[in-house]
Amino acid sequence: MSDIDRRHAQRLMQEAGCDALVIFQPEAFRYAIGAPAGVAAMWGRAGAAIALVPADASARLAAVVSDHAAGSIRKAAPDIDLRIHRVWIDMLDLSGAESVEQVNEAYRRLGAAGSRPETFDRSACFALLGDLLKERGLDRARIGADLEFMPAADFEALKLALPTVIWADGSQLLRRLRAVKMPREIERLRRAAKAAESGLVRMAAAVKPGASVTELSSAWKAGARAAAVEGGFALSGHWDFISVGPDLSDMSAVVTPGALIKADVGTLVDGYSSDGARTFTHGPASPLAREIFKALETAFAAGLEALRPGNTFGAVHAAMLASMRKDGFSEYYRGHFGHSVGGSVGIEEWPFFSAGNPEIVLPNMVVALEMPFYGQGIGALMIEDQFLITETGAECMNTLPRTLRDLSAE
Repeated sequence: MSDIDRRHAQRLMQEAGCDALVIFQPEAFRYAIGAPAGVAAMWGRAGAAIALVPADASARLAAVVSDHAAGSIRKAAPDIDLRIHRVWIDMLDLSGAESVEQVNEAYRRLGAAGSRPETFDRSACFALLGDLLKERGLDRARIGADLEFMPAADFEALKLALPTVIWADGSQLLRRLRAVKMPREIERLRRAAKAAESGLVRMAAAVKPGASVTELSSAWKAGARAAAVEGGFALSGHWDFISVGPDLSDMSAVVTPGALIKADVGTLVDGYSSDGARTFTHGPASPLAREIFKALETAFAAGLEALRPGNTFGAVHAAMLASMRKDGFSEYYRGHFGHSVGGSVGIEEWPFFSAGNPEIVLPNMVVALEMPFYGQGIGALMIEDQFLITETGAECMNTLPRTLRDLSAE
């Protein structure tokens, strides 16, 4: 099932002057169609899987997919209009076969069509896309493509293959579409945040003098996996950036009295990644570390106050930076104080809480607001929570206190 809000997509395409959106990036294909693009997408080239999203919200979604992936895509997304191309992997109908000769006969039934490309045939894929566009009356339309993903050579080939189409950069259109989440996406991110936070609880319990970064990471993963099992859902991945002590790059560090322990972590549910962070110590942190963290807490609160629908992402950044300046950190600067989250290639998705960003905070966005400080010789300090933007404000998906927690005192 597609995660696209078709009415919202129709509005965005009308504003952009596009009659359709054609998507080539594997992660975006899955978002549009509701099923993975298939193994042929591993080559990182355009064409192996193509999604067609017409601007008309009542028009059927369509896709060009490999014969290897077609079966699973049909099962996951039965309403999609599929066009199928061959890839290098053998695909035979061996129903009832009991001998090698019957296997050979199955190949013979395929005839010349049984030949297969080295990986996949880009020209065949673009031709199938051309057929779709012609059938839909879109072969001379203005169509957006996700050019942020598409290799330049593939885009040149696409233009040559479909010369009557007026191609436009649909990257920003796709970004805006993905920034506002559907209920299914929100639920995935909510579950991912819950699992990651449960992992932090397990990790905090494992903090003791001599505990290594590896041990803390293992404890976090175990807690996250256990939470997923208890919640009745599966994790499709996980990641963690855990640092201990004053040397930010020392992955062999162990917990010592007062050393900062920063855990920036996330789990993935159906490819959607959460993002959150907390800072701990085992024993009192240094006076300077405590002073810095107090400023981070105040700045985070200032950003949260500004995090409301109708405000801009840039205004949130300005509020947090101004708070740090007010608390005496006249030279402190950070490129962004958070970002959208979802099912894209990386953990961090556009839009970002960056200086001057005019993008508007909208209901049903899911964002991670972060307030970090990295100081070689002191260590890492960070507060980060995940929020669902509502009609009136921001709903936090996390529950752990945002304080600098001295675990030796608990």
